[in-house]
Amino acid sequence: QAHAKVWHLYNDHFRPTQRGKVSIALSSHWIKPQRMTEKNIKECQKSLDFVLGWFAKPIFIDGDYPESMRSNLSSLLPEFSEVEKKYIKGTADFFALSFGATLSFQLLDSHMKFQQLESISLRQLLYWISSEYNNPQIFIVENSWFVSGSTKRDDAKYIYYLKKFIMETLKAIRYDGVNVFGYTVWSLLDGFEWHRGYSIRRGLFYVDFQSHDKKLMPKSSVLFYQKLIEKNGFPPLPENQPIEGIFPCGFAWGIVDNYIQVDTTPAQFLDSNVYVWDVHQTKKLIKVDGVFTSKRKRHCVDFAAIRLQISLLQEMHVTHFHFSLKWSLILPLGNLSLINHTLVHYYQCFASELLRVNITPVVALWQPMAENQELPVSLAKYGAWENPETIQAFVEYAKFCFTSLGKYVKFWITMNEPSMKNLTYTAGHNLLKAHAKAWHLYDKEFRRSQKGKISIALQADWVEPACPFSRNDQEVADRILEFDIGWLAEPIFGNGDYPQVMRAWLHRRNSVDLYNFHLPYFSEDEKKLIQGSFDFFALSHYTTTLVGWEKEDALKYDHYLEVQMINDITWLHSPNRAAVVPWGLRKLFKWVKSKYGDVPIYVMANGIDDDQNMVHDKLRVYYIQNYINEALKAYTLDNVNLQGYFVYSFNDKTAPKYGLYSYVANQYEPKPSMKHYREIIDNNGFPGPETPELLCPEEIASCPECHFFRTRKSLLAFISFIFVAFIVTIFFITYYSKRVERRYK
Repeated sequence: QAHAKVWHLYNDHFRPTQRGKVSIALSSHWIKPQRMTEKNIKECQKSLDFVLGWFAKPIFIDGDYPESMRSNLSSLLPEFSEVEKKYIKGTADFFALSFGATLSFQLLDSHMKFQQLESISLRQLLYWISSEYNNPQIFIVENSWFVSGSTKRDDAKYIYYLKKFIMETLKAIRYDGVNVFGYTVWSLLDGFEWHRGYSIRRGLFYVDFQSHDKKLMPKSSVLFYQKLIEKNGFPPLPENQPIEGIFPCGFAWGIVDNYIQVDTTPAQFLDSNVYVWDVHQTKKLIKVDGVFTSKRKRHCVDFAAIRLQISLLQEMHVTHFHFSLKWSLILPLGNLSLINHTLVHYYQCFASELLRVNITPVVALWQPMAENQELPVSLAKYGAWENPETIQAFVEYAKFCFTSLGKYVKFWITMNEPSMKNLTYTAGHNLLKAHAKAWHLYDKEFRRSQKGKISIALQADWVEPACPFSRNDQEVADRILEFDIGWLAEPIFGNGDYPQVMRAWLHRRNSVDLYNFHLPYFSEDEKKLIQGSFDFFALSHYTTTLVGWEKEDALKYDHYLEVQMINDITWLHSPNRAAVVPWGLRKLFKWVKSKYGDVPIYVMANGIDDDQNMVHDKLRVYYIQNYINEALKAYTLDNVNLQGYFVYSFNDKTAPKYGLYSYVANQYEPKPSMKHYREIIDNNGFPGPETPELLCPEEIASCPECHFFRTRKSLLAFISFIFVAFIVTIFFITYYSKRVERRYK
């Protein structure tokens, strides 16, 4: 009633001359149902009625309280007279909303939630207000998040929540038709936050409460908000717009299956036993004891699993297929004393069948997995990569693979995605030496005859400073890139030794802390051995991470590297919370080129998880489209020597949630993402009307029929002999029959 009287006072006596506006600022939260049931939805409505509708409904609708309040509170809620209702109704020139400054974010009385879930969705609240109160003009008079009281000037967490709220406001305007005409950040300065005291900060300006004059300093959020105001929102950045163009001739379009489906079950044709079908009683086959047929040689066609996988790959139109061998199964004892010849034959057949259909096999010798790191048990038991003896064991294994499979495989990966988080410095040291020795072995003994190429594949996610205006955050990002990628890349692609940033940081930590992280040293001979042991730079890339130096969230803070992991909540995320950040791939390419020169680059794996229950994997379609387009920008605009791109992964059976083929009830079905990727492959990129036509020299297609005969020379000779004998027989029969005829005449 007091508000209504003031509004009428202004309306009657001041508005004609001052021409201003008057309203009441209402705080609110947003609530969502625990489950989408009618009862829970009504409880959510009740929650908003009790908090926001309590004041909003009398003013913006009919002068009276919400019906849900009346029915629940009965006599506790005062009654308005009809005159008072008319007096209160319409006493607002706009809807002034406070969101997040007082009521929201765990400050709401738990009873007011009615057992539902509080949410920070400003967009949904704006839409609800617009629908509930006849689309009023809305002015957001307070909105913010908060950071820890210990955070000083680089308030990245505050920035990304502010970005989220303003983006949601823009979406409400653009997509939902909500009439929002103003936005106000809370607050200008850090201050006393009521019951939270000085434990949190909300200001755009940092206040040093310990100093005598309460010194003010602008935070990173000031610069962010200033830029946002200058641009009046989030205009599209030119560098993030898709481009048209195509990749070079011979570009490798691939797919990944970390471990192919191996089924070495013998075919029925290899069984030398004789069976009788009991059609009258058991209806089963009964083996006849003591009777055998002659055994025949194994053939690749005996492996039924291979044919199915090859047909799926053909359907995709890929030119390359990347998979890893299982060291622990090929050499179970870790040496050549016991060899799984059946598995080796399976791999040989798989690779030869790939070649038969013009798909290049890309084979990794080793990829770490959870169980024993995919090492033979004897090696895993005695220290794994911590043990120097694993180096020589790997070299022997590599030599066996080059010998057994080199006839078919011309594209080798020594180690695929060594896990940096689970790798000790000693293990990484030995792993580098094992890679280098395997590379030199191939280079000296196999390259000339097999004419292949070989390198290591590293996981390389991009790391971006959380505050783009902060020098400290940039230093942290640079440090993490060196620890995550440079650790193994610098010795091979750089100067033969570990990054100087790593050595300096570990020296500093060891001198001031109780830590004792020893980064081993290479001898000069070892540096020469490792440096340059590559034919290309192979990397796997999945996402981008934001990092800062201010400690904000203890659960996401790495004390060892003094880095805070930050999440941009405006980014698109997968069900497993992987961020979709296509531009991170292009930045990674530029970083690799700036550090290691014009080295040929292959993206050996790039993919994202999606909801397995979804029929249409729209997120993966979006992911593939935009990441490949960023790769095209790197190739065409940045002159990055990009040679190939592989999607992860082949199917859901071997990589659940990541596959381009679903696997249900023993059936493979192509997802929309597979068809979209196939279209990109067929177009060799994203050609447009002005894209010049690329005339590629025709590749000599391998002939499947020719391959059939090449691999079955004995059969061909036998058929040729029968054919010649048949022709000669026909000739003699014809010749002698004619002579007999002439004699009788």
